[in-house]
Amino acid sequence: MESHYLVHRILGVLISVTLLPSTIFSSTNCNFPAIFNFGDSNSDTGGLSAAFGQAPPPNGETHFHTPAGRYSDGRLVIDFIAESLGLPYLSAYLDSVGSNFSHGANFATAGATIRPPNTTISQSGVSPISLDVQFVQFSDFHRRSQTIRKQGGVFQQLLPEENDFSGALYTFDIGQNDLTAGYKLNMSTEQVKAYVPDVLGQFSNIIKYVYAQGGRSFWIHNTGPVGCLPYVLDRFLVRAAQVDKFGCGSPFNEVAQYFNLRLKEAIFQLRKDLPLAAITYVDVYSVKYSLISQAKKLGFENPLIACCGHGGKYNYNRFMKCGSKKVVNGKEILFAKSCKDPSVRINWDGTHFTEAANKWIFDQIVDGSFSDPPIPLKLACHRMDH
Repeated sequence: MESHYLVHRILGVLISVTLLPSTIFSSTNCNFPAIFNFGDSNSDTGGLSAAFGQAPPPNGETHFHTPAGRYSDGRLVIDFIAESLGLPYLSAYLDSVGSNFSHGANFATAGATIRPPNTTISQSGVSPISLDVQFVQFSDFHRRSQTIRKQGGVFQQLLPEENDFSGALYTFDIGQNDLTAGYKLNMSTEQVKAYVPDVLGQFSNIIKYVYAQGGRSFWIHNTGPVGCLPYVLDRFLVRAAQVDKFGCGSPFNEVAQYFNLRLKEAIFQLRKDLPLAAITYVDVYSVKYSLISQAKKLGFENPLIACCGHGGKYNYNRFMKCGSKKVVNGKEILFAKSCKDPSVRINWDGTHFTEAANKWIFDQIVDGSFSDPPIPLKLACHRMDH
């Protein structure tokens, strides 16, 4: 896997330098005026917290020094994307307190799926705010923001201009929960694979709907190696023969790779269907797997053990998640605490990544080394015809 990662990086740079037409490098930066993000907990900056209660401390401890709606000790990849484009952190669309939408909005919610769930959040942990609902919210926001903006004053300051919607970067990081949803229903790996085309059909429709509303620049993350997440390894049966040399569950990673292959095919078709769209496919799977498999070399430790949690092989207990408290002798005590140094850890709470890991992941993808086409984030508005 290490050699695969190095080849990926070198090829990315070589292709960037040799195969792309010179116009891409003479092109000016895109200067995206806004970001509109759709996704799950990998990019939720406060949506689920606004709807169902704040992610408890110690979430947010590293950067924000207080819970900030993110399931991490600090910033997420989407935060680093915003920073690198010179934009403020995205406010969650669902958050009515202190939000500023002048440079975009975040429709992602933790636990979200592409396909609408048929269970409640208390039954399965899956968010009711699936991708179709996120699009409805975006569509409403687009229309209503322009009407309300005309009232001037604070509304004009806190809402985007109409032109920002066509000039914006549309980011997507979703699909992971669609895969684990099948396993929660005791489906086999083959059964989960069987519904992937339907999931991606629904995903493609949402991209087309956003395009119809004027969206032109799309930055789409594939799904990560779910078989390397403590919550998956703890919850689902993995036989010894199904564990790879880094301790990850191979069947779950195989499903993620199948999803990613089909996602790449779907994006290839979308480029044909949407002639004015610039669609970048970003291989975060390879980046995350490299981080986990080369953790020690990269300055990290215990890649499969949650930093914040309580008990068990992976410091993860789904009934005692990060930030959980217990009443002992009439006094509330924090049981699922943070580890001493999250900056050397990869997994935050069994499901999500630490700020340090998110920063490392972002640093690998920002220059286009893991993108198809291999163009950097700041040039992602330029369409490349394959």
